[in-house]
Amino acid sequence: MKIWLNGQLCDRSDARLSVLDAGVQHGVGLFETMLARDGAVLRMDQHLLRLEKSAQELGLADALRVDPLGEAVLDTLAANDMRDARIRLTVTGGDLGLPWARSADARRNEVRMPTIMIVAQPPTLYPEELFTRGVAVTISANRHSTSDRFLGHKTLWYWPRIEALGHAARVGCTESLWFSTQGLLAAGSVSNVFVVKDGVLSTPIARGDDEAMDGEVALLHPVLPGCTRMAVMEWALSQARRVRICDIRIEEVLAADEVFVTNSSWGVLPVVRVEESVIGTGKPGVFAQSMRERWLA
Repeated sequence: MKIWLNGQLCDRSDARLSVLDAGVQHGVGLFETMLARDGAVLRMDQHLLRLEKSAQELGLADALRVDPLGEAVLDTLAANDMRDARIRLTVTGGDLGLPWARSADARRNEVRMPTIMIVAQPPTLYPEELFTRGVAVTISANRHSTSDRFLGHKTLWYWPRIEALGHAARVGCTESLWFSTQGLLAAGSVSNVFVVKDGVLSTPIARGDDEAMDGEVALLHPVLPGCTRMAVMEWALSQARRVRICDIRIEEVLAADEVFVTNSSWGVLPVVRVEESVIGTGKPGVFAQSMRERWLA
């Protein structure tokens, strides 16, 4: 396996991070997970622009160069002779060094370089029955704080989400839904969430959605603006479907005709049960099925 690390392709055994790297020491970093099919990376520009914007807003890096990063992603695919792949692009705060050993002036004037790593692996293979029968999900006992501005970004701090996924797996579920401290639906542990009722598609407000809305509502309910989420909304609008970006409460989730979750790995995944509550008919709905067909195409 060839790994792209800080501008160089190297063997996996030679790909090493400093023990003082900010990602290792403090979880300071961002990542993107992308899917390659037949040599093309799905929505790569959207992924990289989201990464660039998050790096700027969170102060991780002032100038990530999107075009060279895209070339590096494709170079990593080619170096591994892969056309179908799951690609992980990680950017950390870089080597922290020993800050206490340098003067205040030196620390103030130094230019720190981020660590950039790209790994291409075979795509995750999901059992087809997950899509034909639908899945069950839990409700996470944790809550998203509406004052945490980091939640709308794809940061390295995934421990709470992984823990929630582990609990879901132990009780026979595939995903775990998160709500905010205000009781509003936020997202899945690794996905965005859609609710369908009376033919209307609804999804929680995400970071950046306030640019197309009145006020600063999205800042009160930070959700990652998923790339597959955006694709689903575009496809729904192209079918003249009504799409709502809005607050959603648990009662609306449980009373929905359909619920489905999206990410760049599984695409569109129908949800037929939330905890013990059956959603709709208990089978994947026509909306989720049509969106999955578009994603597969």
